[in-house]
Amino acid sequence: MIQKSHITQFQYAAQHKPNQLIYGSGQTAIITGWTVKQAIAKHLQTSDYAVIGQLYSPTRGINLLIRNLLLNPHVRYLVIINATKEDRNAGASQCLLDFFNSGVEENISDTGRKSWVIRSQIPGYIDIEIDINALEKLRQSLEVVEAKSISEAVEKIQFYAQKPTIEPWGTPLEFPMLTIEPTVLPGTRYGHRIEGKTIAETWVKIIHRIKTTGTIRPTGYDGKWQELIDLMAVVTEEPEDFYFPEPNYLPIDRSFLTEYISQVLDDAPSREGVKYTYGQRLRSWFGKDQIEQVVDKLIGEIDAASAVMTLWDVKDHEKGGSPCLNHIWLRVVDNELSLTATLRSNDMFAAWPANAMGLRALQKHIRDQINQRSEYDLRMGPLMTISQSAHIYDDTWSNAEQLIKQQYAAVCRKLDYADPAGNFLIEVANGEIVVTHTTPGSGEIVGCYSGKNALKLVREICTASPAIRPDHAAYLGMELQKAVDCIKIDKPYVQDQ
Repeated sequence: MIQKSHITQFQYAAQHKPNQLIYGSGQTAIITGWTVKQAIAKHLQTSDYAVIGQLYSPTRGINLLIRNLLLNPHVRYLVIINATKEDRNAGASQCLLDFFNSGVEENISDTGRKSWVIRSQIPGYIDIEIDINALEKLRQSLEVVEAKSISEAVEKIQFYAQKPTIEPWGTPLEFPMLTIEPTVLPGTRYGHRIEGKTIAETWVKIIHRIKTTGTIRPTGYDGKWQELIDLMAVVTEEPEDFYFPEPNYLPIDRSFLTEYISQVLDDAPSREGVKYTYGQRLRSWFGKDQIEQVVDKLIGEIDAASAVMTLWDVKDHEKGGSPCLNHIWLRVVDNELSLTATLRSNDMFAAWPANAMGLRALQKHIRDQINQRSEYDLRMGPLMTISQSAHIYDDTWSNAEQLIKQQYAAVCRKLDYADPAGNFLIEVANGEIVVTHTTPGSGEIVGCYSGKNALKLVREICTASPAIRPDHAAYLGMELQKAVDCIKIDKPYVQDQ
């Protein structure tokens, strides 16, 4: 038989994420998982492969990958790299292998839609609109192998590249795809604050805020996202062993978290195909262990405002692949250690819960080290994240809507009525409304307002106390109007009655 020549024979056509792929002219598709695709491409000729692409998520990525493969029946070989901690954590490469080994069955996806569910311990879904016969034909027509390293992958790819060219397994297939364009309500684009006791509770509130008022914009990744700019999330009472709801609606579980925390706390050797870990950036990237530095800094000067760690390298501007987490600041106030982290770009649906738990683990590690090495006995203060681009990608909009439908009302019912801005005591005296503002807890009087116009009083109070909670301001408005009505009909007014 004639060996395949090195002239262009096939052209891979990608309907989904076309700008995220590296194209060749061969018959082997290479799925790199979390390994940087360029780390594979540099060892190959373009004639060795049809396409190279990364696969991060089984629930978000496999469906689009399968659609692209159905559109390119000239692909006859599939090399799936399953090599890193991140691959094992995410499970996407394994789930794709399970698809080719075990197929699918009809069931319900994580968004509540009827879907093809991959027979795997790792959740993975394919749109029900894709004909099952096409999926089975694809499974039967591709030779699929797993690679545990870059060198093993390159060896397998080059082996397939030496095989004779074979005919495509069929004609290109394209199936309709459901798209959802969200309704966006008016709202502030810049500068938001969301607070919750736990990461889970705060996350639901974040998703609701972005989903209802976020601006829809194109991304640099062949899609759209819904975005708010500069969103500060404050988590006040996350337990030290972390809170996972039952049933767990977070996009991570404890086993994933264990691996993820190590990527935040621990140093890691440089490996080909792996960009970095946050722990590597904090521990050794700049030649100093920054975690140790801030521990020493705060032990030596407990009131220091310069306990800072940075993950941004000026070289990141040149080479790309810059870290999303850029800056961490720790501060001790009233014997509490708080941590503030700035993330330049933050996938709030899929990544923020893990980001927050990893940062909370870092915060606890630093608190524990300070307590062990000094006479201080610090408590855990709040965790704050400032997400400069807080966004939800379009391929999780359905998931976000499902989360809001199932969890947001329940989270709102757990409202804590204590307002840090204080309490307001309302009474009527000499035909006027008198409002006394007291501090939370101690009840110290810090302000007094009087008048006969409810709206004017509310505006005066909110101007003087701009941090008052919106629901508290609404309550004041209702109570003050009740007081006005009581004055009009000469009826005694009693607050909350």
